[in-house]
Amino acid sequence: MTKQLAIYPILASLVLLATCLSVAQTSGLVDYYYTLAYWHLATVLPAFAVGTYLMLVRKGSSLHKQLGRFYMVAMLLTAVISLFMPAQLGPTILDHFGFIHLFSLLAFYSVLEAWLAISRGDIKRHAKAMIGLYVGGLIIAGSFAFMPGRLLHQWLQLLL
Repeated sequence: MTKQLAIYPILASLVLLATCLSVAQTSGLVDYYYTLAYWHLATVLPAFAVGTYLMLVRKGSSLHKQLGRFYMVAMLLTAVISLFMPAQLGPTILDHFGFIHLFSLLAFYSVLEAWLAISRGDIKRHAKAMIGLYVGGLIIAGSFAFMPGRLLHQWLQLLL
């Protein structure tokens, strides 16, 4: 039964991604930055859905472990993709990296920390790293993504 429920966060993410792609397509937005933005959304939306699911279910099951691996890989891919996206707001380093890129570093650190902790059997440290990744890498960074001047804010304005 729980394996069947695991598909719902993934399906919800795909629906959200299709909506974002539809908005982008009707806006005529096609270039390098937007291509990266689509890939970024394609990895972060399922990560958000699966991460939320993992926070709510019983820990330690084989399903939790499988989805946890997916979540870690999706967050790493999201972080890698974001490093190629130039900062759109605020001061930059090397005319590319901004404060938002600190969340990519958080993702790299948190995934490594969580993986090392769980491989040593340190469940508390693993949980702390995963909660930090979820809150910092998804909730806080995601909130910044909807601020005025950012791409998702522009897309949200088109929907409203």
